[in-house]
Amino acid sequence: MTLEACLPAELRDAAPSIKPLAGGFSRAGVYRVEAAGGAFVLKIASESEPLADWKRALGIRQLAAGAGLAPRVVHADESRRAVLSAFIDDRSFPALYGNPSTRERAIEMLGRLIRRTHELPVPENAPVSDSRAFLASVWSDVASSVAGIPDFVAPIVERVLGETPPAADRAPVLSHNDVNPTNLIFDGEHLLLLDWETAGPNDPWYDLAAISVFVGMDEPALLRLIEAYDGTTPVRVPERLAYFRRVVAALAGSMFLRMAHRAGFAGADGTETLESTSSLHDYYQGMMAGAVSPSTPEGKWQFGLTLVKTCAQLSE
Repeated sequence: MTLEACLPAELRDAAPSIKPLAGGFSRAGVYRVEAAGGAFVLKIASESEPLADWKRALGIRQLAAGAGLAPRVVHADESRRAVLSAFIDDRSFPALYGNPSTRERAIEMLGRLIRRTHELPVPENAPVSDSRAFLASVWSDVASSVAGIPDFVAPIVERVLGETPPAADRAPVLSHNDVNPTNLIFDGEHLLLLDWETAGPNDPWYDLAAISVFVGMDEPALLRLIEAYDGTTPVRVPERLAYFRRVVAALAGSMFLRMAHRAGFAGADGTETLESTSSLHDYYQGMMAGAVSPSTPEGKWQFGLTLVKTCAQLSE
């Protein structure tokens, strides 16, 4: 199969330029396509992805695009599991959030984006996500197969797994389920979400928990996010939202440790401690300085440990 074969006829005939893009952490192939005076993103799913899952994700993505929550879907090829969407020139949501003068705008846009996502109709017969069960499955795999995990990691993750989740206080909604900075794109006016493959029914607090962990929100910023999402001023962070923050940090940390292992990282050298592990702020500072990258095996490992440390801090 050629990449050109995944394009609609009018673009195939326009001598397209197709170049790889640095994507997220899925196994999908992602490419930038330039043809007929336009720019597009071509994403080809892994052959191991079940067709039914691909079709369900495509339907959700088209629904989100129609609501202005995701880039416009230009073309879909079921036989090749390929989707072509409009290319958006990203102005960087992390920069918008990281600038004190625009942080309030960033939080407001983020809260509205998640709220509008949750207002989309829930697909019929889609299973409700169980983030704790997913964490248990990932951690079991990590604990049994990943060598060299520092001693401080297991007690932190297992403490989260041992918690009794606070009772649900809201009905499941259509959640994105992977709201992190790499899946947010800011065009200068609007905030959009990418990578809808894991979208499905979930507790509405989960998406807010995920992005609040990854951008390192403190309690005042998190309360402001809840206000932007709900339209009412909260007096405190709901217990279930706080719980999901710990689950997200433990889950993401475990997943990055597993990805590092699968990418060839040999494991800890015996000197890593909770105290010596970078904070989330310091890890991001290292990224901006070019000293570390989550795209390398070592960077994945360090990010995994950083997220586990974040989980420990959220448990205090």
